[in-house]
Amino acid sequence: MSKEVITGSEALMRSLHNEGVKTIFGYPGGAIMPVFDALYGYTRGEKKMFDHILVRHEQAAAHAAEGYARVSGDVGVCLVTSGPGATNTLTGVADAMMDSTPIVVIAGQVGVGALGTDAFQEVDLVGVAQPITKWAYQIRRPEDVAWAVSRAFYIARSGRPGPVVLDFPKNAQNHTCEWNPIKVDNVRSYNPYPKIDSCAIEEAAKLINGAKKPFALVGQGVELGCAQNELVEFLEKADIPAGRTLLGLSALPSDHPLNIGMLGMHGSYAANMKTQECDVLIAIGMRFSDRVTGLPSTYGQQAKIIHLDIDASEINKNIKADVAVLGNCKQTIPAITSLLNENNHREWHDSFKKYDDMEIEKVIEPDIHPTEGPLLMGEVTNVVAEVTKGEAVLVNDVGQNQMISSRYFKFKNKRSIVTSGGFGTMGFGLPAAIGASFGAPERTICCFCGDGGLQMSIQEFGTIMEQQAPVKIILLNNNFLGNVRQWQDLMFNGRYSFTHMMNPHYQEISKAYNIPYDLVVDRNDLRSKVEKMISTKGPYFLECAIKENEDIVPMTLPGKSVDGMLLELDY
Repeated sequence: MSKEVITGSEALMRSLHNEGVKTIFGYPGGAIMPVFDALYGYTRGEKKMFDHILVRHEQAAAHAAEGYARVSGDVGVCLVTSGPGATNTLTGVADAMMDSTPIVVIAGQVGVGALGTDAFQEVDLVGVAQPITKWAYQIRRPEDVAWAVSRAFYIARSGRPGPVVLDFPKNAQNHTCEWNPIKVDNVRSYNPYPKIDSCAIEEAAKLINGAKKPFALVGQGVELGCAQNELVEFLEKADIPAGRTLLGLSALPSDHPLNIGMLGMHGSYAANMKTQECDVLIAIGMRFSDRVTGLPSTYGQQAKIIHLDIDASEINKNIKADVAVLGNCKQTIPAITSLLNENNHREWHDSFKKYDDMEIEKVIEPDIHPTEGPLLMGEVTNVVAEVTKGEAVLVNDVGQNQMISSRYFKFKNKRSIVTSGGFGTMGFGLPAAIGASFGAPERTICCFCGDGGLQMSIQEFGTIMEQQAPVKIILLNNNFLGNVRQWQDLMFNGRYSFTHMMNPHYQEISKAYNIPYDLVVDRNDLRSKVEKMISTKGPYFLECAIKENEDIVPMTLPGKSVDGMLLELDY
Protein backbone atom coordinates (compact mmCIF):
# COMPACT_ATOMS: atom_id res chain seq x y z
CA MET A 1 0.00 0.00 0.00
CA SER A 2 1.46 3.35 -1.05
CA LYS A 3 2.01 6.01 1.57
CA GLU A 4 0.31 9.39 1.57
CA VAL A 5 2.15 12.08 -0.43
CA ILE A 6 2.19 15.54 1.18
CA THR A 7 4.17 18.78 0.97
CA GLY A 8 7.01 19.66 3.31
CA SER A 9 4.80 22.34 4.85
CA GLU A 10 2.10 19.79 5.62
CA ALA A 11 4.76 17.47 7.04
CA LEU A 12 5.85 20.26 9.37
CA MET A 13 2.29 20.69 10.69
CA ARG A 14 1.94 16.98 11.38
CA SER A 15 5.36 16.78 12.96
CA LEU A 16 4.62 19.67 15.31
CA HIS A 17 1.34 18.01 16.28
CA ASN A 18 3.19 14.76 17.00
CA GLU A 19 5.44 16.69 19.39
CA GLY A 20 2.44 17.89 21.36
CA VAL A 21 2.63 21.51 20.20
CA LYS A 22 -0.50 23.51 20.94
CA THR A 23 0.62 27.14 20.66
CA ILE A 24 2.83 28.85 18.07
CA PHE A 25 4.08 32.44 18.25
CA GLY A 26 4.88 33.87 14.86
CA TYR A 27 4.91 36.44 12.10
CA PRO A 28 4.45 35.57 8.40
CA GLY A 29 6.55 36.68 5.46
CA GLY A 30 7.48 35.73 1.91
CA ALA A 31 9.82 32.81 2.51
CA ILE A 32 7.54 31.10 5.04
CA MET A 33 4.21 31.63 3.28
CA PRO A 34 3.73 27.98 2.22
CA VAL A 35 3.98 26.95 5.87
CA PHE A 36 1.52 29.62 6.95
CA ASP A 37 -0.82 28.44 4.21
CA ALA A 38 -0.64 24.92 5.62
CA LEU A 39 -1.10 26.33 9.12
CA TYR A 40 -4.36 27.99 8.04
CA GLY A 41 -6.26 24.71 8.08
CA TYR A 42 -4.82 23.69 11.46
CA THR A 43 -6.00 26.80 13.31
CA ARG A 44 -9.73 26.70 12.58
CA GLY A 45 -12.65 24.33 12.21
CA GLU A 46 -12.77 20.65 13.13
CA LYS A 47 -9.13 20.16 12.14
CA LYS A 48 -7.92 22.81 14.55
CA MET A 49 -4.79 21.68 16.39
CA PHE A 50 -2.85 24.89 17.05
CA ASP A 51 -3.35 28.38 18.33
CA HIS A 52 -1.19 30.81 16.39
CA ILE A 53 -0.41 34.05 18.22
CA LEU A 54 0.47 36.87 15.85
CA VAL A 55 3.10 39.01 17.58
CA ARG A 56 4.11 42.46 16.35
CA HIS A 57 7.86 41.79 16.14
CA GLU A 58 9.78 38.56 15.65
CA GLN A 59 11.96 39.15 18.72
CA ALA A 60 8.73 39.12 20.71
CA ALA A 61 7.88 35.73 19.20
CA ALA A 62 11.06 34.26 20.67
CA HIS A 63 10.53 35.88 24.07
CA ALA A 64 6.89 34.78 24.12
CA ALA A 65 8.02 31.23 23.35
CA GLU A 66 10.44 31.53 26.29
CA GLY A 67 7.68 32.70 28.63
CA TYR A 68 5.45 29.86 27.47
CA ALA A 69 8.19 27.29 28.03
CA ARG A 70 9.20 28.60 31.46
CA VAL A 71 5.75 28.32 33.04
CA SER A 72 4.45 25.26 31.19
CA GLY A 73 7.53 23.06 31.08
CA ASP A 74 6.87 22.43 27.38
CA VAL A 75 8.92 23.53 24.39
CA GLY A 76 8.04 27.01 23.11
CA VAL A 77 7.67 27.36 19.34
CA CYS A 78 7.98 30.33 17.02
CA LEU A 79 7.54 30.56 13.27
CA VAL A 80 9.04 33.40 11.23
CA THR A 81 10.24 34.29 7.78
CA SER A 82 13.79 34.46 6.41
CA GLY A 83 16.40 37.22 6.63
CA PRO A 84 15.38 39.94 9.08
CA GLY A 85 12.49 37.85 10.35
CA ALA A 86 14.92 35.13 11.38
CA THR A 87 17.64 37.42 12.70
CA ASN A 88 15.10 39.36 14.76
CA THR A 89 14.53 36.17 16.79
CA LEU A 90 18.21 35.70 17.60
CA THR A 91 18.22 37.94 20.68
CA GLY A 92 15.56 35.65 22.12
CA VAL A 93 17.52 32.60 21.00
CA ALA A 94 20.65 33.82 22.79
CA ASP A 95 18.55 34.65 25.83
CA ALA A 96 17.11 31.12 25.83
CA MET A 97 20.59 29.62 25.51
CA MET A 98 21.90 31.55 28.51
CA ASP A 99 18.88 30.64 30.65
CA SER A 100 18.45 27.02 29.50
CA THR A 101 14.99 27.57 28.01
CA PRO A 102 13.68 25.03 25.47
CA ILE A 103 12.40 26.77 22.36
CA VAL A 104 12.34 25.79 18.69
CA VAL A 105 12.54 28.55 16.09
CA ILE A 106 11.43 27.59 12.57
CA ALA A 107 12.43 30.14 9.97
CA GLY A 108 11.75 30.35 6.25
CA GLN A 109 14.66 30.50 3.82
CA VAL A 110 15.17 31.14 0.12
CA GLY A 111 15.12 28.07 -2.08
CA VAL A 112 18.17 25.82 -2.11
CA GLY A 113 18.97 26.88 -5.68
CA ALA A 114 19.27 30.53 -4.59
CA LEU A 115 21.43 29.92 -1.52
CA GLY A 116 24.66 31.88 -1.64
CA THR A 117 23.44 34.37 -4.25
CA ASP A 118 22.51 37.15 -1.83
CA ALA A 119 18.89 36.57 -2.76
CA PHE A 120 16.21 38.80 -1.29
CA GLN A 121 16.01 38.27 2.50
CA GLU A 122 18.69 35.59 2.48
CA VAL A 123 20.97 35.11 5.48
CA ASP A 124 23.18 32.22 6.57
CA LEU A 125 20.95 31.50 9.54
CA VAL A 126 22.61 28.23 10.52
CA GLY A 127 26.02 29.89 10.51
CA VAL A 128 24.79 32.80 12.59
CA ALA A 129 22.76 30.67 15.02
CA GLN A 130 25.18 27.82 15.73
CA PRO A 131 27.11 29.55 18.55
CA ILE A 132 23.91 30.40 20.46
CA THR A 133 21.90 27.19 20.05
CA LYS A 134 22.05 23.57 21.08
CA TRP A 135 21.51 22.69 17.42
CA ALA A 136 20.94 24.62 14.19
CA TYR A 137 19.99 22.78 10.99
CA GLN A 138 18.80 23.52 7.47
CA ILE A 139 16.02 21.26 6.15
CA ARG A 140 16.75 21.02 2.42
CA ARG A 141 14.32 18.23 1.48
CA PRO A 142 10.71 17.56 2.45
CA GLU A 143 11.72 13.97 3.27
CA ASP A 144 13.81 15.29 6.16
CA VAL A 145 11.11 17.35 7.86
CA ALA A 146 9.75 14.70 10.24
CA TRP A 147 13.25 13.63 11.33
CA ALA A 148 14.53 17.19 11.76
CA VAL A 149 11.53 18.33 13.81
CA SER A 150 11.61 15.32 16.11
CA ARG A 151 15.36 15.69 16.59
CA ALA A 152 14.95 19.41 17.28
CA PHE A 153 12.40 18.84 20.03
CA TYR A 154 14.40 16.00 21.55
CA ILE A 155 17.52 18.15 21.75
CA ALA A 156 15.66 21.24 22.97
CA ARG A 157 13.91 19.51 25.88
CA SER A 158 16.45 16.87 26.94
CA GLY A 159 19.35 17.21 29.35
CA ARG A 160 20.09 20.86 29.96
CA PRO A 161 17.31 22.45 27.86
CA GLY A 162 17.96 25.12 25.29
CA PRO A 163 17.05 26.60 21.90
CA VAL A 164 17.11 24.92 18.50
CA VAL A 165 16.84 26.70 15.14
CA LEU A 166 15.50 25.05 11.98
CA ASP A 167 16.14 26.82 8.68
CA PHE A 168 13.49 25.77 6.13
CA PRO A 169 14.17 26.63 2.45
CA LYS A 170 11.12 27.33 0.33
CA ASN A 171 11.62 24.43 -2.07
CA ALA A 172 11.50 21.99 0.88
CA GLN A 173 8.25 23.60 1.99
CA ASN A 174 6.64 23.25 -1.44
CA HIS A 175 7.96 19.93 -2.73
CA THR A 176 6.27 16.67 -1.81
CA CYS A 177 7.29 13.45 -0.11
CA GLU A 178 5.72 10.32 1.33
CA TRP A 179 4.55 10.96 4.87
CA ASN A 180 6.60 8.89 7.29
CA PRO A 181 6.39 10.03 10.93
CA ILE A 182 9.63 9.63 12.86
CA LYS A 183 10.37 9.72 16.58
CA VAL A 184 13.94 10.61 17.58
CA ASP A 185 14.93 9.59 21.11
CA ASN A 186 18.67 9.23 20.69
CA VAL A 187 21.41 11.23 19.00
CA ARG A 188 24.87 9.78 18.50
CA SER A 189 27.56 11.63 20.49
CA TYR A 190 24.90 13.54 22.46
CA ASN A 191 24.55 12.33 26.05
CA PRO A 192 21.98 14.53 27.78
CA TYR A 193 21.77 12.42 30.93
CA PRO A 194 25.23 11.52 32.25
CA LYS A 195 25.55 8.35 34.29
CA ILE A 196 25.46 9.07 38.01
CA ASP A 197 28.72 8.29 39.81
CA SER A 198 27.95 6.51 43.08
CA CYS A 199 31.36 7.46 44.47
CA ALA A 200 30.57 11.16 43.97
CA ILE A 201 27.22 10.68 45.69
CA GLU A 202 28.95 9.07 48.66
CA GLU A 203 31.63 11.78 48.83
CA ALA A 204 28.98 14.52 48.77
CA ALA A 205 26.94 12.85 51.50
CA LYS A 206 30.05 12.39 53.65
CA LEU A 207 30.94 16.08 53.39
CA ILE A 208 27.39 17.16 54.21
CA ASN A 209 27.13 14.78 57.18
CA GLY A 210 30.36 16.21 58.58
CA ALA A 211 29.44 19.85 58.02
CA LYS A 212 28.83 22.25 60.88
CA LYS A 213 27.83 25.14 58.65
CA PRO A 214 26.30 23.76 55.42
CA PHE A 215 24.74 26.14 52.91
CA ALA A 216 22.84 25.29 49.70
CA LEU A 217 22.68 27.41 46.57
CA VAL A 218 19.49 26.56 44.68
CA GLY A 219 19.34 27.28 40.95
CA GLN A 220 16.92 26.87 38.07
CA GLY A 221 18.18 23.33 37.47
CA VAL A 222 15.87 22.24 40.30
CA GLU A 223 12.90 23.64 38.36
CA LEU A 224 14.07 22.24 35.04
CA GLY A 225 14.58 18.82 36.63
CA CYS A 226 11.15 18.97 38.34
CA ALA A 227 12.96 18.26 41.63
CA GLN A 228 11.25 20.78 43.92
CA ASN A 229 9.92 18.08 46.29
CA GLU A 230 13.25 16.27 46.31
CA LEU A 231 14.98 19.53 47.19
CA VAL A 232 12.73 20.13 50.21
CA GLU A 233 13.30 16.59 51.50
CA PHE A 234 17.06 17.03 51.12
CA LEU A 235 17.18 20.39 52.90
CA GLU A 236 14.87 19.34 55.72
CA LYS A 237 16.61 16.05 56.46
CA ALA A 238 20.04 17.65 56.85
CA ASP A 239 18.65 20.99 58.14
CA ILE A 240 20.45 23.04 55.49
CA PRO A 241 19.66 26.74 54.93
CA ALA A 242 19.34 27.65 51.26
CA GLY A 243 19.78 30.73 49.11
CA ARG A 244 18.18 30.88 45.68
CA THR A 245 19.49 32.30 42.43
CA LEU A 246 17.38 34.76 40.46
CA LEU A 247 16.15 32.02 38.12
CA GLY A 248 15.70 29.57 40.98
CA LEU A 249 13.51 31.76 43.18
CA SER A 250 10.37 29.63 42.87
CA ALA A 251 12.22 26.32 43.29
CA LEU A 252 11.71 26.73 47.05
CA PRO A 253 8.63 28.43 48.55
CA SER A 254 9.37 31.92 49.84
CA ASP A 255 7.92 31.11 53.26
CA HIS A 256 9.88 27.89 53.80
CA PRO A 257 11.86 28.20 57.05
CA LEU A 258 15.08 27.09 55.34
CA ASN A 259 14.81 29.77 52.66
CA ILE A 260 17.43 32.45 53.33
CA GLY A 261 16.64 34.66 50.33
CA MET A 262 18.04 35.60 46.96
CA LEU A 263 21.69 35.26 46.03
CA GLY A 264 23.60 37.73 43.92
CA MET A 265 24.53 41.34 43.42
CA HIS A 266 21.21 42.66 44.77
CA GLY A 267 20.25 39.60 46.78
CA SER A 268 19.74 39.09 50.48
CA TYR A 269 22.45 40.28 52.85
CA ALA A 270 22.56 37.09 54.92
CA ALA A 271 22.65 34.79 51.89
CA ASN A 272 25.65 36.57 50.45
CA MET A 273 27.57 37.05 53.69
CA LYS A 274 27.09 33.45 54.80
CA THR A 275 28.49 32.18 51.53
CA GLN A 276 31.83 33.33 52.93
CA GLU A 277 31.31 31.68 56.33
CA CYS A 278 29.91 28.23 55.53
CA ASP A 279 32.12 25.12 55.65
CA VAL A 280 30.29 23.14 52.95
CA LEU A 281 28.71 24.89 49.97
CA ILE A 282 26.23 22.78 47.95
CA ALA A 283 25.43 24.27 44.54
CA ILE A 284 22.39 22.62 42.96
CA GLY A 285 21.54 23.30 39.32
CA MET A 286 23.27 26.68 39.14
CA ARG A 287 26.23 27.90 37.13
CA PHE A 288 28.12 30.22 39.48
CA SER A 289 27.31 33.34 37.46
CA ASP A 290 29.53 36.35 38.06
CA ARG A 291 26.45 38.13 39.46
CA VAL A 292 26.32 35.47 42.18
CA THR A 293 30.01 35.00 42.92
CA GLY A 294 31.30 38.56 42.79
CA LEU A 295 35.10 38.33 42.65
CA PRO A 296 35.67 34.61 41.89
CA SER A 297 39.11 34.42 43.52
CA THR A 298 37.59 35.25 46.92
CA TYR A 299 34.37 33.24 46.59
CA GLY A 300 33.76 30.47 49.13
CA GLN A 301 37.47 29.91 49.72
CA GLN A 302 36.86 28.58 53.24
CA ALA A 303 34.34 25.93 52.11
CA LYS A 304 34.34 22.52 50.54
CA ILE A 305 32.25 22.91 47.40
CA ILE A 306 29.82 20.31 46.05
CA HIS A 307 28.40 21.05 42.62
CA LEU A 308 25.34 19.19 41.30
CA ASP A 309 24.68 19.83 37.62
CA ILE A 310 23.47 18.02 34.52
CA ASP A 311 25.97 19.82 32.28
CA ALA A 312 29.60 18.72 32.65
CA SER A 313 30.80 21.95 31.00
CA GLU A 314 29.66 23.91 34.07
CA ILE A 315 31.85 21.94 36.46
CA ASN A 316 34.98 23.92 37.38
CA LYS A 317 34.16 26.55 34.74
CA ASN A 318 33.91 29.45 37.18
CA ILE A 319 34.37 27.95 40.64
CA LYS A 320 36.39 24.81 41.37
CA ALA A 321 34.38 21.99 42.92
CA ASP A 322 35.73 19.56 45.50
CA VAL A 323 33.01 17.08 44.57
CA ALA A 324 31.17 17.11 41.24
CA VAL A 325 27.87 15.25 41.03
CA LEU A 326 26.78 14.97 37.41
CA GLY A 327 23.22 14.10 36.50
CA ASN A 328 19.61 15.23 36.64
CA CYS A 329 18.99 16.58 40.14
CA LYS A 330 15.68 14.69 40.13
CA GLN A 331 17.89 11.60 40.65
CA THR A 332 21.05 12.99 42.25
CA ILE A 333 19.36 14.91 45.10
CA PRO A 334 17.44 11.88 46.49
CA ALA A 335 20.51 9.68 45.99
CA ILE A 336 22.45 11.98 48.33
CA THR A 337 19.47 12.40 50.68
CA SER A 338 19.27 8.64 51.23
CA LEU A 339 22.80 8.71 52.69
CA LEU A 340 22.33 11.76 54.92
CA ASN A 341 21.95 11.77 58.67
CA GLU A 342 19.03 13.55 60.29
CA ASN A 343 20.64 16.75 61.52
CA ASN A 344 20.06 19.97 63.41
CA HIS A 345 22.10 23.10 62.81
CA ARG A 346 20.30 25.45 65.18
CA GLU A 347 23.35 27.52 66.13
CA TRP A 348 24.25 27.96 62.43
CA HIS A 349 20.71 29.04 61.60
CA ASP A 350 20.65 31.51 64.46
CA SER A 351 23.82 33.16 63.16
CA PHE A 352 21.93 34.36 60.06
CA LYS A 353 19.64 36.51 62.18
CA LYS A 354 22.02 39.40 62.76
CA TYR A 355 22.38 39.92 59.02
CA ASP A 356 18.63 39.59 58.47
CA ASP A 357 17.94 42.14 61.20
CA MET A 358 20.40 44.61 59.68
CA GLU A 359 18.80 44.28 56.24
CA ILE A 360 15.28 44.57 57.61
CA GLU A 361 16.16 47.73 59.51
CA LYS A 362 18.27 49.48 56.89
CA VAL A 363 16.70 48.27 53.63
CA ILE A 364 13.52 46.22 53.74
CA GLU A 365 11.36 48.27 56.10
CA PRO A 366 12.25 51.59 54.42
CA ASP A 367 11.61 49.94 51.02
CA ILE A 368 8.22 48.38 51.65
CA HIS A 369 6.74 50.58 54.39
CA PRO A 370 7.80 54.17 53.68
CA THR A 371 5.77 56.87 55.38
CA GLU A 372 6.61 59.90 53.24
CA GLY A 373 8.00 60.96 49.90
CA PRO A 374 7.29 59.50 46.45
CA LEU A 375 6.21 55.92 45.83
CA LEU A 376 9.00 53.34 46.04
CA MET A 377 9.48 50.26 43.89
CA GLY A 378 9.63 47.96 46.90
CA GLU A 379 6.30 49.06 48.34
CA VAL A 380 4.58 48.60 44.98
CA THR A 381 5.99 45.07 44.65
CA ASN A 382 5.10 44.24 48.23
CA VAL A 383 1.47 45.27 47.79
CA VAL A 384 1.14 43.27 44.55
CA ALA A 385 2.69 40.27 46.31
CA GLU A 386 0.29 40.59 49.24
CA VAL A 387 -2.78 40.95 47.04
CA THR A 388 -1.83 37.94 44.88
CA LYS A 389 -0.95 35.89 48.01
CA GLY A 390 2.08 34.24 46.44
CA GLU A 391 -0.02 32.49 43.80
CA ALA A 392 0.86 34.66 40.78
CA VAL A 393 3.58 34.28 38.17
CA LEU A 394 6.16 37.05 38.26
CA VAL A 395 7.43 38.15 34.86
CA ASN A 396 9.80 41.08 34.79
CA ASP A 397 11.87 43.10 32.41
CA VAL A 398 15.53 43.95 33.05
CA GLY A 399 16.96 46.60 35.32
CA GLN A 400 15.92 48.00 38.68
CA ASN A 401 12.35 46.76 38.17
CA GLN A 402 13.74 43.24 37.81
CA MET A 403 15.86 43.30 40.94
CA ILE A 404 13.28 44.91 43.19
CA SER A 405 10.32 42.80 42.03
CA SER A 406 12.41 39.62 42.37
CA ARG A 407 13.49 40.63 45.87
CA TYR A 408 10.01 41.32 47.24
CA PHE A 409 7.64 39.09 45.29
CA LYS A 410 6.43 35.91 47.03
CA PHE A 411 6.34 32.42 45.57
CA LYS A 412 4.26 29.45 46.71
CA ASN A 413 4.30 27.42 43.50
CA LYS A 414 6.93 26.08 41.14
CA ARG A 415 7.66 27.69 37.76
CA SER A 416 6.54 31.08 39.03
CA ILE A 417 9.30 33.42 37.85
CA VAL A 418 10.05 34.34 34.24
CA THR A 419 13.02 36.65 33.91
CA SER A 420 16.00 37.27 31.63
CA GLY A 421 18.92 36.21 33.80
CA GLY A 422 22.13 35.55 31.92
CA PHE A 423 21.51 37.74 28.88
CA GLY A 424 19.72 40.60 30.66
CA THR A 425 17.48 41.46 27.71
CA MET A 426 15.58 44.72 28.02
CA GLY A 427 12.24 44.40 26.25
CA PHE A 428 11.91 40.79 27.44
CA GLY A 429 9.14 41.32 29.98
CA LEU A 430 6.03 42.17 27.98
CA PRO A 431 6.28 39.46 25.27
CA ALA A 432 7.42 36.87 27.83
CA ALA A 433 4.36 37.70 29.92
CA ILE A 434 2.14 37.20 26.86
CA GLY A 435 3.73 33.80 26.33
CA ALA A 436 3.31 32.93 30.00
CA SER A 437 -0.40 33.78 29.82
CA PHE A 438 -0.81 31.05 27.19
CA GLY A 439 1.49 28.59 28.99
CA ALA A 440 -0.39 28.95 32.30
CA PRO A 441 -3.85 30.35 31.43
CA GLU A 442 -5.21 29.47 34.86
CA ARG A 443 -2.70 31.68 36.69
CA THR A 444 -2.39 35.44 37.25
CA ILE A 445 0.53 36.90 35.27
CA CYS A 446 2.10 40.01 36.83
CA CYS A 447 4.55 41.77 34.52
CA PHE A 448 6.82 44.37 36.14
CA CYS A 449 8.50 46.76 33.70
CA GLY A 450 10.60 49.88 33.76
CA ASP A 451 9.84 52.72 31.38
CA GLY A 452 12.94 51.92 29.31
CA GLY A 453 12.28 48.20 28.81
CA LEU A 454 8.58 48.67 28.18
CA GLN A 455 9.24 51.00 25.26
CA MET A 456 11.49 48.39 23.66
CA SER A 457 8.50 46.09 23.18
CA ILE A 458 5.51 48.40 23.51
CA GLN A 459 4.25 47.34 20.09
CA GLU A 460 3.16 44.08 21.75
CA PHE A 461 0.22 45.97 23.20
CA GLY A 462 -1.23 45.07 19.81
CA THR A 463 -0.83 41.36 20.57
CA ILE A 464 -2.43 41.86 23.98
CA MET A 465 -5.32 43.77 22.39
CA GLU A 466 -5.95 41.12 19.75
CA GLN A 467 -5.63 38.14 22.07
CA GLN A 468 -7.01 39.82 25.20
CA ALA A 469 -4.02 38.23 26.92
CA PRO A 470 -4.72 38.68 30.67
CA VAL A 471 -1.37 40.26 31.50
CA LYS A 472 -1.27 42.63 34.49
CA ILE A 473 1.36 45.22 33.55
CA ILE A 474 2.90 47.12 36.46
CA LEU A 475 5.03 49.97 35.14
CA LEU A 476 7.57 51.31 37.65
CA ASN A 477 8.06 54.66 35.98
CA ASN A 478 10.98 56.74 37.24
CA ASN A 479 11.69 58.58 33.96
CA PHE A 480 15.16 57.07 33.90
CA LEU A 481 17.09 54.06 32.71
CA GLY A 482 17.31 53.43 36.43
CA ASN A 483 19.96 50.74 36.68
CA VAL A 484 22.38 52.61 34.44
CA ARG A 485 21.61 55.83 36.31
CA GLN A 486 22.50 54.11 39.59
CA TRP A 487 25.83 52.96 38.17
CA GLN A 488 26.47 56.44 36.77
CA ASP A 489 26.01 57.81 40.30
CA LEU A 490 28.35 55.18 41.72
CA MET A 491 31.11 55.15 39.14
CA PHE A 492 30.79 58.21 36.92
CA ASN A 493 30.21 61.03 39.42
CA GLY A 494 26.52 61.38 38.61
CA ARG A 495 27.10 62.25 34.95
CA TYR A 496 23.75 61.11 33.54
CA SER A 497 24.81 60.43 29.98
CA PHE A 498 21.57 59.73 28.09
CA THR A 499 19.75 57.89 30.87
CA HIS A 500 16.92 60.36 31.45
CA MET A 501 13.81 59.26 29.56
CA MET A 502 11.17 61.41 27.90
CA ASN A 503 8.11 59.21 28.22
CA PRO A 504 4.87 59.17 26.25
CA HIS A 505 1.41 59.50 27.76
CA TYR A 506 0.84 55.86 28.66
CA GLN A 507 -2.82 56.49 29.36
CA GLU A 508 -3.36 57.52 25.75
CA ILE A 509 -1.41 54.52 24.48
CA SER A 510 -3.45 52.16 26.65
CA LYS A 511 -6.64 53.78 25.41
CA ALA A 512 -5.57 53.30 21.79
CA TYR A 513 -5.08 49.57 22.44
CA ASN A 514 -8.25 49.28 24.53
CA ILE A 515 -6.33 48.15 27.62
CA PRO A 516 -7.73 49.32 30.99
CA TYR A 517 -5.35 51.80 32.64
CA ASP A 518 -4.80 53.45 35.98
CA LEU A 519 -2.13 55.67 37.52
CA VAL A 520 -0.86 55.57 41.10
CA VAL A 521 0.86 58.65 42.51
CA ASP A 522 -0.37 58.65 46.10
CA ARG A 523 0.54 55.60 48.21
CA ASN A 524 -2.83 55.84 49.94
CA ASP A 525 -4.40 54.72 46.65
CA LEU A 526 -1.92 51.93 45.94
CA ARG A 527 -3.63 48.92 47.49
CA SER A 528 -7.11 49.69 46.18
CA LYS A 529 -5.79 50.21 42.66
CA VAL A 530 -3.74 46.99 42.77
CA GLU A 531 -6.82 45.10 43.99
CA LYS A 532 -8.84 46.54 41.12
CA MET A 533 -6.15 45.52 38.62
CA ILE A 534 -6.01 41.94 39.90
CA SER A 535 -9.80 41.56 40.03
CA THR A 536 -10.32 42.96 36.51
CA LYS A 537 -10.73 40.25 33.91
CA GLY A 538 -8.28 40.40 31.01
CA PRO A 539 -5.30 42.76 30.59
CA TYR A 540 -4.59 45.77 32.76
CA PHE A 541 -1.95 48.52 32.80
CA LEU A 542 -1.08 50.08 36.16
CA GLU A 543 1.43 52.93 35.93
CA CYS A 544 3.21 53.76 39.20
CA ALA A 545 4.99 57.10 39.45
CA ILE A 546 7.99 56.21 41.58
CA LYS A 547 10.94 58.08 43.04
CA GLU A 548 13.31 59.08 40.23
CA ASN A 549 16.64 58.49 41.97
CA GLU A 550 15.80 55.43 44.05
CA ASP A 551 18.70 52.96 44.39
CA ILE A 552 18.61 49.18 44.70
CA VAL A 553 20.35 47.91 47.80
CA PRO A 554 21.90 45.74 49.10
CA MET A 555 24.53 45.77 46.39
CA THR A 556 27.82 44.01 45.76
CA LEU A 557 29.86 46.34 43.60
CA PRO A 558 31.27 44.90 40.36
CA GLY A 559 34.62 43.19 40.89
CA LYS A 560 34.19 43.05 44.67
CA SER A 561 33.86 40.10 47.03
CA VAL A 562 30.31 39.11 48.04
CA ASP A 563 31.08 39.70 51.71
CA GLY A 564 31.75 43.33 50.81
CA MET A 565 28.04 43.77 50.09
CA LEU A 566 26.74 47.24 50.93
CA LEU A 567 23.47 48.03 52.70
CA GLU A 568 23.66 51.67 51.69
CA LEU A 569 25.46 53.54 48.93
CA ASP A 570 27.68 56.51 49.64
CA TYR A 571 28.17 58.74 46.59
